[in-house]
Amino acid sequence: MSEQQILSVLLRIADALERQSPKPVANNDLDHADAFVWHPETCALHAIHQVNHVPLDMLQGIELQKKLLLQNTQQFANGYSANNALLWGARGTGKSSIVKAVHAYINAQKAHSLLIVEIHREDLSSLPDLLKVLKQTDRRCLVYCDDLSFDGDDTSYKSLKAVLEGGIEGRPENVIFYATSNRRHLMPRDMIENERSTAINPAETVEEKVSLSDRFGMWLGFHNMDQNTYFAAIAGYIEQYKLDISEEDWKAEAIEWTVTRGSRSGRVAWQYIQDLAGRLGKKLS
Repeated sequence: MSEQQILSVLLRIADALERQSPKPVANNDLDHADAFVWHPETCALHAIHQVNHVPLDMLQGIELQKKLLLQNTQQFANGYSANNALLWGARGTGKSSIVKAVHAYINAQKAHSLLIVEIHREDLSSLPDLLKVLKQTDRRCLVYCDDLSFDGDDTSYKSLKAVLEGGIEGRPENVIFYATSNRRHLMPRDMIENERSTAINPAETVEEKVSLSDRFGMWLGFHNMDQNTYFAAIAGYIEQYKLDISEEDWKAEAIEWTVTRGSRSGRVAWQYIQDLAGRLGKKLS
């Protein structure tokens, strides 16, 4: 046998042994926190007792998105049917913030009614293992993946497709999946065009990957703010944190701030507030 053949056999043996060796099972107590981060290497859920979030009513310029996502999530938390949601659009427009804000709002209305679990994009292949853990609890669980996208030969989207819809087992009744992405179809346009130009059957190859976004029952688009909405967001923060500055001064500074950033968004507004509070000697809590 050649060295290449020997290497191939050894790799197959290693893969077989890894599949046969059971993963260590962590003792996950899902009742002592409302937020967790998934660690697939140990099948453990790491509790987060203080989630970094912005109050829902402070998110400006996304009123329709707030209404629809809150309604969908509240239905789910109340034990009724609801859709998986894909939040897509421009960077810094509140996609991640709204998910955390809705989770906090619902739990503020009724304590411990909704559990949120963050899974990192690179760990999506372990999603079936996570669902096995969540299936063992009676709590309603929101699984959340931030900045979801797929490039090149990435095949982890297949695990997600089976879980969202179409797999034999599917997702447990007490689990819903939310994802944020800068891409509506979760893959870049140049990748779609490349698939069309190089595949033997271009339509089928593209359809397999693009169809993933179709398995989200709710699509919410997020776009850059106009100036009035940008000002409204900053005004809300100034009022919330009692920052001592005249409207004329902060508006002039806020416009200058957008010029240096090249865009208007909720993230840019918050970055200006952080700078302003620091200059005024005010702590943000």
